[in-house]
Order: sequence, then structure tokens, then C-alpha cells
Amino acid sequence: MPLPQQVLKTREVRLIRWMVWLGLAACGGLSQAGGEFKSTRSDAVVKTDAEWKKLLSAEQYRILRDKGTERAFTGKYWNNKKKGVYTCGGCGLKLFSSADKFVSGTGWPSFTRSLPGDTVGRAQDGTLGMSRTEIVCARCGGHLGHVFPDGPPPTGERYCVNGNALGFVVETL
Repeated sequence: MPLPQQVLKTREVRLIRWMVWLGLAACGGLSQAGGEFKSTRSDAVVKTDAEWKKLLSAEQYRILRDKGTERAFTGKYWNNKKKGVYTCGGCGLKLFSSADKFVSGTGWPSFTRSLPGDTVGRAQDGTLGMSRTEIVCARCGGHLGHVFPDGPPPTGERYCVNGNALGFVVETL
């Protein structure tokens, strides 16, 4: 029969594992959407893995190319309050406006919409036993995060984005 301390420790471990899984499921993380993204843009960016590894930091490569995620509250821009435009960390395409950023409490930058035009693509993601919609850069196919139907008006959508998948250009007046 286990000692009370061992039972407590086992419960704590289970709780921690469940919390980690829930965090990954809530936004980004362990995404493996089916198939390779093919941009239809005339300015599509196509590189080999070796070229991407030279261009990106190890963390950016893990997120943008291997569809990873950063831990909540650790990535760039989750708490950025400056006015400007968020760009793809892989190819520089303008993706989101700071005017559409909101505090979701998730620890990742969240937006109500992407910039107009062919900027952000979507793909179904069935990992972690749930159905989610992955979002990718429409020019280079870089994994950005996921979009969920629980955002504020005007769209009701929450684009939950890995901050380390982004760049940022400060708005100049």
C-alpha cells in the first residue's frame, strides 16, 4: 500500500501532466496538420530545410517549420502594447495589426483577425484527439498557431499565435 506522500506525489504528477496537455491543446503545440502547405501567392517563399535552418533561430525553426509551440507567457510579443504590424518571422509578410490584438489570458499573442488579403492560410489539425484549425503564413507556409471560435467581436475568432513565429514593425506617424 502506498504511503500518503506517494499518493499525493502521484496525483500532483497527473495534475501537472494534465495541465501541460491542456496548455498545449489551448493554443499551438504538437500540431501536425495533414500535408504540406503550398502557397498560391505569386511571391511564394520556398526554401529547403537547410536554407530555413540558416535563416531562422533554432526556436523559430522549431515553431515555424516543425509546427512546435512556445510555453505560454514566454514568447516575444505576448504582452506587447506598441502600435504596429506583426509580420511572419520566416518571410516578413505582414499578417496582423496591433489594432486587432487583444488580451486573451492564454499567454500567447491573440488577434481577432488577420490583415485583409491572402495573408494567413488555414488547415485542419486533428492532433491531441481534438479538431483544431491551424493557421500558417500564406507566403511561406510557416506554422503560426491556431484559430478558435471563442474570440471577441467583431469576428468572434481568436487567432492564437506563437510570438516567436512573428516579427514586429513599429507604426510610425
